[in-house]
Order: sequence, then C-alpha cells, then structure tokens
Amino acid sequence: MRSWTTYELAKQVQRSLSWFWPRAERKLYEEPKRLVADGLATASAESTGKRPKTVYAITDAGRDELRRWLDEPSAPRAGEFEAMIKVFFADAGSIDQLRTTLRRVAEEATQRIEALGELTAGIAVEPTFPERLHLNALTVRLQLDQELSILDWARWADAQVASWAATDDPGDWDTRAQLAATVADCRTASRAVGP
Repeated sequence: MRSWTTYELAKQVQRSLSWFWPRAERKLYEEPKRLVADGLATASAESTGKRPKTVYAITDAGRDELRRWLDEPSAPRAGEFEAMIKVFFADAGSIDQLRTTLRRVAEEATQRIEALGELTAGIAVEPTFPERLHLNALTVRLQLDQELSILDWARWADAQVASWAATDDPGDWDTRAQLAATVADCRTASRAVGP
C-alpha cells in the first residue's frame, strides 16, 4: 500500500490483520528483512531528525509474488483460543473455574466487539486507505459475526453449566440430547450450503 518502517508495519498489523492473522511482534520485525533478502522488498535508510530508520517498500517482483500467492489455495483455517483448552480440560478443575472461564470469554468477546466498533467507526470517517474501504467492510463483518457467535456461545454454555453438579458430573443435563442436536444442526447446515 505504501512504504513502511517495521514499527509502522507492526502497528498496522495490530490494528488490522491481527484480528484474523495473529503473529508474534518479533516475527513482524524479522519478515521485512527476509523479503528484502528474497528480492521482494527494498530497504532504504532514512532518518527522522538524528534518529535513523529503515523504510521497506514492495518491489515489482514482490507484487508479482503477491499476485501469484493470491491465486494459491489458502491453508486450512486455524485458530488459537486458550479459553477453549480450559473448557476442554475443565474436568480437572472446579465448576467455579469453568464458569469463570466462560464469563471471561463473554467479557472478552464484548470488549472485542466494542473495539471493533470503534475501529470501524474510525475507518468509516477517516479511512487511511479509502481505496480499500470495501475490503475492510468485508473482513470486519466476518470478525464481528465471529465475536457475536462466541459471545452467544459463552452465555449459552454458562447457562448450561449452571445446572451441573461438578465439571465431571453434569447431573441431569442431557449430554446425548445436546450432541444429537449438534449433529442435526451440522447436517442441516451442510445441506443448506450443499456441495
């Protein structure tokens, strides 16, 4: 989109890509150097006052590689969600720990929805890259839908767990009925989208 320092790249990624492509900040500082080594970017020494900085820009070969990559099938979607690991292994802890985890998931989803709303409002009023606004609208919508889904699930799960005797004893909660309903929902959704 434009030339960036690694600091600017890292900040831009935090504002945008990190919502759906989280990367360690350390990697964001290493990657431009690799792109330069591969001839896909250039590095120019500049300065702000007495402070030196390196500004990276994409090369024609880099744009060609980007276009080629856009043609490739994407890797399967992957997600990292530590709270779900805690839910999955909750039988090693207490019901209070499980409910706290579920409530924290709901709180985080709420915070992320609010942050996404603020970010989107800012982009809509003063877009940094107005020529890309339509692409922002597509990606933000999916992120919102995911956060709303997580919020809905966390509230549902907390309500279900409220009747459990313990994390290893769901009491009268009908696990088989819940699983059967999930299977039915999967099949209905699969038929709706078709092959």
